[in-house]
Amino acid sequence: MAKIRVSALAKELGIKSNLIVEKCKELGLSYITHHANTLEEKDVESIRNIFKPKEAAPTPPAVEEKEVVEERAPIALTKPFVSPLPQERPELEPVVAAPKLVPTGKFIKIPRHPTFRRPMGPVFAPPWKRGAKKVPREVVPTPKVPIIREQKVVLGPPVTVKELSSKLGVKANNIITKLLMEHNITATMNQGLDEDTVALLAMDYGIEIEFKEAKRSEEELKIEFEVPSKATDLMARPPIVTFMGHVDHGKTSLLDAIRKTNVAAGEVGGITQHIGAYRVETSGRSVVFLDTPGHEAFTAMRARGSQVADIAVLVVAADDGVMPQTEEALNHAKAAGVPVVVAVNKMDKPEANPMRVKQQLAQLGLVPEEWGGKTGYIETSAVTKKGLDGLLERLLLEAEMLELKANPKNPARGVVLDARLHEGRGVVANVIVQAGTLRLGDITLCGQAYGRVRAMYNDRGKAVTEAGPSYPVSISDLSTIPEAGEKFYILKDIQKAKEIASSRQSQLREAGLKGRSHVSLENLYTKIEAGKVKELKLILKADVKGSLEVLEKMLEDLSTEEVKVRILHSGVGSITESDTILADASDAIVIGFYVTFEEGVASLAEARGVEVRLYQVIYDVTRDVKAAMEGLLEPEKKEVVTGQVEIKQVFKISRLGNIAGCIVKSGKINRNSLIRVIRDGAVLFEGKLASLKIVKEDVKEVRQGLECGIKIAGFDDIKLGDIIEAYEIQQFARTLS
Repeated sequence: MAKIRVSALAKELGIKSNLIVEKCKELGLSYITHHANTLEEKDVESIRNIFKPKEAAPTPPAVEEKEVVEERAPIALTKPFVSPLPQERPELEPVVAAPKLVPTGKFIKIPRHPTFRRPMGPVFAPPWKRGAKKVPREVVPTPKVPIIREQKVVLGPPVTVKELSSKLGVKANNIITKLLMEHNITATMNQGLDEDTVALLAMDYGIEIEFKEAKRSEEELKIEFEVPSKATDLMARPPIVTFMGHVDHGKTSLLDAIRKTNVAAGEVGGITQHIGAYRVETSGRSVVFLDTPGHEAFTAMRARGSQVADIAVLVVAADDGVMPQTEEALNHAKAAGVPVVVAVNKMDKPEANPMRVKQQLAQLGLVPEEWGGKTGYIETSAVTKKGLDGLLERLLLEAEMLELKANPKNPARGVVLDARLHEGRGVVANVIVQAGTLRLGDITLCGQAYGRVRAMYNDRGKAVTEAGPSYPVSISDLSTIPEAGEKFYILKDIQKAKEIASSRQSQLREAGLKGRSHVSLENLYTKIEAGKVKELKLILKADVKGSLEVLEKMLEDLSTEEVKVRILHSGVGSITESDTILADASDAIVIGFYVTFEEGVASLAEARGVEVRLYQVIYDVTRDVKAAMEGLLEPEKKEVVTGQVEIKQVFKISRLGNIAGCIVKSGKINRNSLIRVIRDGAVLFEGKLASLKIVKEDVKEVRQGLECGIKIAGFDDIKLGDIIEAYEIQQFARTLS
């Protein structure tokens, strides 16, 4: 006998689900608490026997009654029948000459002759209508075609009310009403329903639902598209480096000097306008540079799960020193977990002070190697070309330590850096290959876009036929413009690529572009249970430096072995767009103390699902964070004995097993108590009660001095003199202190 849901069994027996749930509680089936729970095989027959209807006495056969037809005497005619129609056709009246027409202006009036009369009567009726009676037309009823519903329906999540209505053959309004009245769920036509709710609705209409495999996640696609590589096939790949730092500290000029091309001169105001990637050869090896508009673009890609850069170069102007955006860029790089190399730029200026830069960055955790730290500092100048070779050598050294390798024989996979619509080439995407080799003619799947690579150009604008690991190229002929940060894969079948891309488009439409679920102080415990969070990441903004330092110290002191507080970024001033982007990428919570949002940042945080909390009392900050962290601590558990029961007699019942006749020696025993059976000081069994009765009445509790009958669930080896000890596990909340 198979398992069965409570609601299905209730429908089979013709009773309400809550009656079965109550009876299961009486029988000790504690795992049944809701009509959607499933009964075990061993308990289904017991419930059926309890609610099985008694057989009614046979009804005597009905005596067939014959229809009595009353005979009537024929009707006698008192007068002979005379036809109403005349036997002979009467003569027509003489035709009167038509009167003369008298003109009266625009219209002509026809005078009526005093003797003119139209003959009337049945003689002038058509022959087929003479003496005919009007017979009503016979209405033939249209036969009703019964609605044939499928007994089994296959659906794929997410299932909307509209889709369920079409599959079940039931009006959507009926489903919405049923959800509201029976399940207390307010739904709309395009609202998605969970699998349990859909299964219950289908069961009510007598239809079986089978859920097909849900849409595959990016990780599953990654596993499918990636081909395992042998250790002998792995080859060293060039490092991918990103330049970060304060605006106008010379990031693009420094890269321009390295590339020996004039990139900065072609840009408005010397500020980078588009994301680009450039490959530079040095000492027989290659380094790939990402030139981005700032750390926001770098972090936005990471928010989509695309970790592009291997090394970050923090560019700091020797004359300006560490600026607010310098500190922000450093925090973004730390959050990404990439090694940082510092380029102390603009050393050609007379007011350059590299020592001050080192002192400022050392306070932020970047201790120079000559001071015993691990961070490399290179003094550079985009004007005099000073330190460029040293910077490249340092980057190659960092790459060797990272042991960056890839298999060029595999199909390519990588990340989109930027995409646009070109007037002559269509959709053009700037991509960087992270593994494998991309070739002309390859079928590419990139988010909701797909297509065959028709043309490919390198960073110098030269047409190429293939691109290996860490190679930046521009490809064309995609179906639509992909998002920056989207991962791309190579498939063998273009039809499969089209299906996956269409599936992603449908998924986005049905989900309503639903954002990611970020950590908040309310859902922190759920995230910890799911193994997604081991530390509470915070971004702090305050009005003054003194308050900020106090907040940092107090929050970091709340860390425990189970949950640690990690402050990704802290600063003075309003909550900026950069703070929100960093929180989005790092699953962090933004805390503001006596500050507010910059313009448009509040809506951005809401759109991305980032939690931002504003405070004016330091105690309130620590109280909320502490309360959230204390909720994460596992409660302390303690066993408390509530009573002891002695077995005085054993009753053997064939269909139920052994029933213990007992007396409560001390304390009390509850129907839901945990129990252990003790014989001669040794514990024989630990479990639960199947039933607890006084005489024949089920009871919830029996106190000291009273007698009762006990059936132990799953254990019949009981004897006279055995002790049944009742206990419970009590939980006590732990505090951080």
